[in-house]
Amino acid sequence: MTKPDQTRQEEFKRATAGVLRAIARQNDVQVAFQPGPAGVTGKRVRLPLPTRSLPPAEIAKLRGAADAAALRLRHHDEALHAARTPQRREAREVFDALEQVRVEAVGSRYMPGVAANLRARLAEECEAEGYDRMTRKDQLPLPAALSLLARERLSGEPVPESAHRVLELWRDSLGEEAEAALEDMARWQDDQERFARAARKLLAALDLAEAEVEAEAEDQEEGEEGEESTPQQDQSAEGESRAQDSEQMLGAQPEAMQGEAAEDETQEGEEEGAAADGDERPGGPQQRREVPQIDDSTLYRAYTKQFDEEVAADDLCDAEELSRLRQQLDQQLSHLQGVVSKLANRLQRRLLAQQQRAWEFDLEEGLLDVARLARVVANPMHSLSYKREREADFRDTVVTLLIDNSGSMRGRPITVAAMCSDILARTLERCGVKVEILGFTTRAWKGGQSREKWVQDGKPRNPGRLNDLRHVIYKAADAPWRRARKNLGLMLREGLLKENIDGEALEWAYRRLVVRPEHRRILMVISDGAPVDDSTLSVNPGNYLERHLRKVIHDIESRGLVELIAIGIGHDVTRYYRRAVTIVDAEELGGTMMKKLAELFDEDAAEAWQRAATERAPLVA
Repeated sequence: MTKPDQTRQEEFKRATAGVLRAIARQNDVQVAFQPGPAGVTGKRVRLPLPTRSLPPAEIAKLRGAADAAALRLRHHDEALHAARTPQRREAREVFDALEQVRVEAVGSRYMPGVAANLRARLAEECEAEGYDRMTRKDQLPLPAALSLLARERLSGEPVPESAHRVLELWRDSLGEEAEAALEDMARWQDDQERFARAARKLLAALDLAEAEVEAEAEDQEEGEEGEESTPQQDQSAEGESRAQDSEQMLGAQPEAMQGEAAEDETQEGEEEGAAADGDERPGGPQQRREVPQIDDSTLYRAYTKQFDEEVAADDLCDAEELSRLRQQLDQQLSHLQGVVSKLANRLQRRLLAQQQRAWEFDLEEGLLDVARLARVVANPMHSLSYKREREADFRDTVVTLLIDNSGSMRGRPITVAAMCSDILARTLERCGVKVEILGFTTRAWKGGQSREKWVQDGKPRNPGRLNDLRHVIYKAADAPWRRARKNLGLMLREGLLKENIDGEALEWAYRRLVVRPEHRRILMVISDGAPVDDSTLSVNPGNYLERHLRKVIHDIESRGLVELIAIGIGHDVTRYYRRAVTIVDAEELGGTMMKKLAELFDEDAAEAWQRAATERAPLVA
């Protein structure tokens, strides 16, 4: 018999899906209720899975998520949005957030019920993220800050009380150009194309958008004063400009070129393109970037390491919040845990099989082989047979998991990475293999205290890395899993994920690994993109961080002290690492991690078997 709570849950899901299709005015929308955050992909909508008890706060949050998805389907043009989206990751995140604010403001204007659901959802999110406890501007992520400011301007409604204090710090830092852009966004909120142009002005005022793209938008606005142009013409012109810019940045080198000579020429072309970004162009005043001299920028360095930190996960938040985040992690991935656990058990059986002891028979001395006494009784001419126990050659091993904690990992990727790391650490610990779990990000967006110091010093040329590193130790190699399991929930903390500087993080993990006493050391890197730090790249060549990452990888792989392997989530890491694999969906991460580690240990077993066979060969002959 169906339980009342289950019936109520199913009725709520059906009603929510029906209302979503009605608001979106699209009957063919597919609605799925799954653990994790809400999202819209084409005509597929994913909503958080409701609990059976359905408390009022959860109902309001789910209705708000469904209404937000429905309004995006109804008022959003994906092709137009893609044509105006900036290239840089941080700018792209802000641009997406501003567009979501627009569709919600437009759609809720004449629907009070929808507006109430969106307000309740926003208030719950602000409270859950701890906005009321934030005392510094850099604690509030830039996309969240700008979306709140834009929502206030477009809808005319005040922000939730919990976000009021920290938002005042952001409001005071906006300049006149940013304020004017917000006014334009409010005026053109019913026109997605004009709103997108105003949003690009806001990004340019905050030094987030690329100067050449912003200049193009200015040119298009000036052209519209004399002659009407269609959105298709605007998109075509921007596409042609991007293609030309790409050729300039790549130095007009075809992808088919191979070898070190081709790579060096490509890097020189990227440096020339990056140096040209600061040139003045027609179409309005541009912010000139501080461009370093190419001759001196070939050596990677940090402007200052004074503000870098290496910190344990439990030092970044209190124990109560850490427990809450761990519970949230367990709830979101309850369905995935079973699948990954099966793969982990398979890996465990392989490892334990390699550690099992074996026996050598028919020896002249050792322990008496009682199983063969029968042949001696049957024929006294047979001699006694002895056996000796021999241990399999299984080297003691340590595995380090280095996880990208950048902003682009926010949501499903970082959640899956945390859970898979947890299961893998528990599995390997049972097999006597020690595991270390590390994460890397930066302390702030847009440079933090390192950039402030550089500005105070007069902005000298060639500053090198211009951001504050944050390297997080979630689990030390010698720490037992039961003591460190709560720390992995920290990855779900919203304010943690910022920029990613992979090269120095890889050096840090490598230094920790080479001092370990184990005979075999494995370093597995999990990332979803190339190294990106807007503050550093704004005053250095465009491939500055990527070139350093390639050098670090080459050094580690050539020394042979550590076995390096990488897994890319939606990003091709095979062009960096000799041993790597790329997956499309974060859901594949658990299986891929287990498979690659199993391959490594199988290789170790095969090498041991080959050594033993070689040692036995003379005796057989």
